[in-house]
Amino acid sequence: MSIIVNLDIMMARRKISLGELAEKVDITPANLSILKTGKAKAVRFSTLEAICKVLDCQPGDILEFKDEEE
Repeated sequence: MSIIVNLDIMMARRKISLGELAEKVDITPANLSILKTGKAKAVRFSTLEAICKVLDCQPGDILEFKDEEE
């Protein structure tokens, strides 16, 4: 997949656990784990906004595009 999810990197920088972030964002830890591992097929803007608010970051800090041909 061309979209890389760097959620684990931002969580480590902010020293926040998956469970704590899930609670603050009001999402299940299982669904957050799916997003974190890059297995999610989609993410709601409201979820992305909540994650960015909690982690004090921009969407581009969490999501990255890499061309598969490179």
